[in-house]
Amino acid sequence: MELNNIITIVVSLVTVINILLAGLVVFIERRNIASTWAWLMIFLFIPIIGFLAYLFFGRQVKKKNFYHLSAEEERFLKSAVDEQERKLQNSDEFNQTKILKDHSKLLLMNLKSATALISTDNEIDIFNDGEDKFSALFEDIRAAKHEINIQYYIIQPDSLGKKLRDELIIKAKEGVKVRVLYDEIGSKRIKSTFFKELVSSGGEVEVFFPSFLKLINFRINNRNHRKLCIIDGKVAYIGGFNVGNEYLGQNKKFGYWRDTHLKVKGESVNHIQGRFVLDWYQAKREDNHKLEQFVFQAEKHSGSSPVQIVDSGPHSETEHLKYMYIKLIMSAKKSVYIQTPYFIPDASFMDACKMALLTGVDLRIMIPNKPDHPFVYWATLLYAGELLNYGAKILLYEKGFIHAKTIVVDNEVASVGTTNIDMRSFKLNFEVNAIIYDEKVSKQLNDMFIEDTMHSSELTIEKYKERSLYIRFKEAISRLLSPIL
Repeated sequence: MELNNIITIVVSLVTVINILLAGLVVFIERRNIASTWAWLMIFLFIPIIGFLAYLFFGRQVKKKNFYHLSAEEERFLKSAVDEQERKLQNSDEFNQTKILKDHSKLLLMNLKSATALISTDNEIDIFNDGEDKFSALFEDIRAAKHEINIQYYIIQPDSLGKKLRDELIIKAKEGVKVRVLYDEIGSKRIKSTFFKELVSSGGEVEVFFPSFLKLINFRINNRNHRKLCIIDGKVAYIGGFNVGNEYLGQNKKFGYWRDTHLKVKGESVNHIQGRFVLDWYQAKREDNHKLEQFVFQAEKHSGSSPVQIVDSGPHSETEHLKYMYIKLIMSAKKSVYIQTPYFIPDASFMDACKMALLTGVDLRIMIPNKPDHPFVYWATLLYAGELLNYGAKILLYEKGFIHAKTIVVDNEVASVGTTNIDMRSFKLNFEVNAIIYDEKVSKQLNDMFIEDTMHSSELTIEKYKERSLYIRFKEAISRLLSPIL
C-alpha cells in the first residue's frame, strides 16, 4: 500500500473519531455550552492529543444513581425528605427558631436539592489550630469502643500521618472496627505498604478513584476532597484540615496553618456517617451499604444547634454547594464574612457578591497573601480585586497560610466545610459542608474572623491599581485558565 493511501486512511480514521467524540460531547453528555465548544475546538485542532486529554480530563461522572442506591433506599430517603418538608411547613411541629424561620427558603433548597436533612440537637466545637484539632481527634479515637471511620483527601506519610495510622492500629487490635478512605491523587505519596499493619490487624483501607498501576488515572479531574471522621456514631469531625505536618504549621514555605474544623455531636453525626458510608462502598465497589442502618437512628442529643450537612459532586444534577453559597450571600441583610484559600468564582457567584454590595451589605473576603499554586493565587487576586470597585473589603492573611472554607452571614448563619470558592469545588470535586443556623456558633466564627484581621493587611483600590504590568499579565493568563484551575 502506498504511503499516500496510508496517510489518507489515517486522516479519515482520525476524522471519524473526532466526529464520534464531538457527538458524545454534544448529544450524550449534555455539557454546558462553553465546555462543549472548548472540547470541540480541542478535537479540531489537536486530534490525537485532544482525545487523550478528553480521556483524562473530559469524561463526566455518571449522574444517575452514582452510589448504586437500591429502590428501597431511594424510597427511604425520599420519604425522609418529604416528611421534613411537611414539618417545615408546620413551624409548631418542627419547633423552628427565629433564625430557621428567617432562612426557611435556604433550608428548603438544601433539603430538596441535596437531600440535606435538618437536625436541631447538635453541639458544635470549633477548631482553628491543627495541634488542637488533632489532639482532640486522637483523644476521641483512643476512647472509641465500636467503630472509627476516617476519610481524608490528603494523608501524608509523615510523622502526623504515621501517628494517626498507629493510633488506628491500636484500636483495630482491640477489636474496634476501623475503616480508612483516602483520595488517590491527594494522597499520592502513600505507598501500598503504609497501611499494611493496620489491615493485618483487622482494619480496612480503600482508595477513592484509584489509579491503574499507579500510573494512569482516568478520574484525575474528579477528586474526593472531603475530610470526615466519625467515631462510634456519636462524634464527627468535618472541615478543612487534612493529615500532614504542614497542617500543624511545620512547613517552612507556608508557616502557620490557619484552618477551620468542626467537632459535632448530635443527629448530624448520622448524616455525616451516611455521607461516609456512600463514599466507602463506592470505593469498595459494593452496593450493600444499607443506608438506613447508618442514618437517622441517633438518640436525641442535648445540643441546640440546627445543622444541615450539604454535599455535592460531579455526579450531582445541580451544583448544590454553589447554590447554597449564593443563597447565603443573597439572604444577607448586614454582613457576609468569607474565608477561602482560593477565590475563582463563576459569573453567578460574582453577580451575587456585587448585588449584595450594591444593597449595602458589608462583604469581606479573606484570602492568603502567599500562593500554594501560583496561577490560582493570581486568579484569586484578580477576582477579589474586581469586587473592590463595588465596595468589598479584601483582606490578605499574613501570619501564614489560610486554608479555612467559611462563610458567616449576619452573625446568625454559617457554613464550614471542604468547599473552596472555585469551579473545581463547585463542579469537579466531591465536597461537603455543614451549615449551622445558630447565633452563638456564628458569632464564634465571626469573632475568629475579626481576630484574623489583626494578622492581615487590606488590599485597597489604590494598592491594587499600583500593581505592575507583569502582575497584570499574570492575572490575565490566570483568568484564561480559571475554568480549569
